[in-house]
Amino acid sequence: MTILCIETSTSVCSAAICKDGEPMNQCICREGSNHARLLPRYIEELLSFAREQDLSIEAVALSEGPGSYTGLRIGTSTAKGLCYGLNIPLIPIPTLKVLKEASGVKEGILMPMIDARRMEVYTVINGETKAVVVENEDSLYEGSEDVYFFGDGAAKCAQVFTKPNWHHIPDIVPEAQFMGAIINHQSAISNAKSVDLAYYEPYYLKEFIAAQSHVKGLK
Repeated sequence: MTILCIETSTSVCSAAICKDGEPMNQCICREGSNHARLLPRYIEELLSFAREQDLSIEAVALSEGPGSYTGLRIGTSTAKGLCYGLNIPLIPIPTLKVLKEASGVKEGILMPMIDARRMEVYTVINGETKAVVVENEDSLYEGSEDVYFFGDGAAKCAQVFTKPNWHHIPDIVPEAQFMGAIINHQSAISNAKSVDLAYYEPYYLKEFIAAQSHVKGLK
């Protein structure tokens, strides 16, 4: 199965073509929040690549959050538009699961962390996605097993994690190329058929409240 994957949940913007779980091509920018400008160009390049390789896009996979409100809205609106236009299903994938796959770690306790401002992070604790204010290691996990923490929320936490069983892995970000492997190992295709494109929203985790625009004429 050939899937177009979109990841815009952090400051990194990426899109990829994956076939049968394996990445075939990826476009990525790690240099800031230009998602609205970059994502359409990336998708155009990837669709051109698919045509050259005689591949037919059968679904769009979307990193659904939690993460940046703006980034998630850009990715979601783009994905929904593609699914409507191509008449193909949307496959939402939890962003923290994408981050785990990107880490490459296969043992120990995996603690993906997405920055949620100040000392708060989005992470997974006992299988549940939460927004947690980090005070020390015990606020996340009290066991003695090795813990590997990574993601754009991890660096700010490293300064308060002093226990020797806590290991920071730097420079790990969620990338679209890792989404294919996740889809290949779960029943995401059948679940996608139940996604109502008209009403689907990103997984913000915390309630999204739109601020009043400061642009003249839009108040």
